[in-house]
Amino acid sequence: MEHDSLIRVEHLSRRYGDNLAVNDVSFEVQRGEVLGFLGPNGAGKSTTMQMLTGNLAPSAGRITINGIDMLERPKEAKLALGFLPEQPPLYRELSVDEYLTFCARLNRIAKGQVARAVAQAKERCGLTEVGRRLINNLSKGYQQRVGIAQAIIHSPDVVILDEPTVGLDPIQIREIRKLIRELGGEHSVILSTHILPEVQATCDRVQIINKGQLVLSDTIEGLTRRMQTSSLVVALRRPPAPEQLQAIPGVQAVERLEEGRLRLSHEPEQSPAEALVEQAVAQDWGLYELVPERLSLEDVFVNITTTEHKEEAA
Repeated sequence: MEHDSLIRVEHLSRRYGDNLAVNDVSFEVQRGEVLGFLGPNGAGKSTTMQMLTGNLAPSAGRITINGIDMLERPKEAKLALGFLPEQPPLYRELSVDEYLTFCARLNRIAKGQVARAVAQAKERCGLTEVGRRLINNLSKGYQQRVGIAQAIIHSPDVVILDEPTVGLDPIQIREIRKLIRELGGEHSVILSTHILPEVQATCDRVQIINKGQLVLSDTIEGLTRRMQTSSLVVALRRPPAPEQLQAIPGVQAVERLEEGRLRLSHEPEQSPAEALVEQAVAQDWGLYELVPERLSLEDVFVNITTTEHKEEAA
């Protein structure tokens, strides 16, 4: 039986003594979906990853992988998982072929299918030309590729990648992101990362965890809407009095910025841009710039996590 939700997490908690590292977290990951999992240091992100992969038992809650309960049938559940830790588990004295053959056997791939599985993993990860090279002699980017290859060699339903592009150069980062997007076509992928643009470049959905609790779960489209603010930045060669600008329907406030620019705050659903342009032309204000302001993903992330801290302190 196939399950559209390949990962289902229900009321997951993990306690270390008096410290509740993960507090009542619930979410699902759909087939073919790439989920970005974000959080500041100490938020509970790594603890959640360890529980999802069966390396750490939860204090409470339930994890099912493709319908299989992780606690009740851990071996079966883990067969459906591929995992790349932040430090790839590589044996650097082995060649790529030797290491991936070893990984195939670890994942109980039938002896007659091992060579085919190794060849497919190498092809998908761009390693076909380096099979005979020692892992220790590969670049960091290629070592990450080997780490991903070991995670997918048994064609798991779910692939979990923890900080897969840390320490890579820009070209290597672009290549690994492309590979992650391709993986999302055949697997469900959870991408744990500190690199915010990575989420926008590779993910379908994003979750933010802070102080052990999920504080945001949204699609990338929804996140993009959150990044749109209710303000315009305008530049006028012959600006009118602020009162005239504030009289434009929808404008709530006018703020002077550097270099003669102005910020017009407006009601979320009532942009004054069209009315502003009409008046600027009619009254010869010399409009030469009109830019809707946008928050960056980093701004959204900081706003959400700092708001949580402020509410807790209140």
